[in-house]
Amino acid sequence: MSTAHKDAPRFTEIRNAKALRDYAIGERFEAGIQLKGTEVKSIRGGRAQISDAFGRIEKGEVWLHNAHIEQYAFGNLNNHEARRIRKLLLHQHQIRKIIQALAAGGKALVPLRMYFKGALVKVEVGLGTGKKLFDKRDDLKKRVEERDLAKVLKVRRG
Repeated sequence: MSTAHKDAPRFTEIRNAKALRDYAIGERFEAGIQLKGTEVKSIRGGRAQISDAFGRIEKGEVWLHNAHIEQYAFGNLNNHEARRIRKLLLHQHQIRKIIQALAAGGKALVPLRMYFKGALVKVEVGLGTGKKLFDKRDDLKKRVEERDLAKVLKVRRG
């Protein structure tokens, strides 16, 4: 059995379903995340959730708040706390760019997905602007129109 089949693809990525629904995402950044060993094992097992998570800048560092990584089932006394604050690892120029965007107002730092890149866990964060209710309705209308158009084209081809 090769190493490529060792990790099931469904567990290699955890997505934030609410992010694209509630925010218009602008610039995206790939960040490392400071984790404990039991947290990595839980993420590898697909036992994490970032739909309520958000990023915050504190003392020139980026922190991920409210991300839930379940305690590792086979952990001992050194097991981690499920909702602890975790540090995101970014380059200094990326942190400056994020600080400027957040200081301008109207934007939030939203985690979009958590995935493995080799043996490392990465978090994709984006600068998002909150959508209003009518923006969400417009997105739904566009999706329905595209679906109907695809059905019509499929019928014409077949």
